[in-house]
Amino acid sequence: MPLAKIGSEYLLFGGAGLISLVAYVTLILVPALSAHGRAWEKAAAGFLSLFVLLAMVMIGIAIGLAFVYYYNDIKDLFSQG
Repeated sequence: MPLAKIGSEYLLFGGAGLISLVAYVTLILVPALSAHGRAWEKAAAGFLSLFVLLAMVMIGIAIGLAFVYYYNDIKDLFSQG
């Protein structure tokens, strides 16, 4: 069975990516496209919503990197209390 050979972390990250993509489409892209009537306005809104997606991805990467960098300090903060 080929699916059994895929590690669980890949399935979890793939599921999280799929959920994030569905959330982006339903909460950002669809309202941006439905707010405009002309085709060029919809194309521009769709293109500009990609910048919102890119900003969210970059913020997520920055938070993840900060967590990894300061992991020992965070761990010590919660283990003292």
